[in-house]
Amino acid sequence: MKISVHIERTNTTQKIDFSGITVRQLLCQLDLNLETVLVARNNEVLTEEETLQENDLLEILSVISGG
Repeated sequence: MKISVHIERTNTTQKIDFSGITVRQLLCQLDLNLETVLVARNNEVLTEEETLQENDLLEILSVISGG
């Protein structure tokens, strides 16, 4: 399946071939740490177990913490 992914940290958008079905599998394929990013679709944050669909447009946002 092909999905479009916008990575906020690098400000890049790419279409990727994705063989998994969940957000967790996508982040593993992109070699991103699950604890340092959020994945959003249509301005809604997705859980790690959320199922992805063909032609989804996702945003990968960096988690920022501070004090």
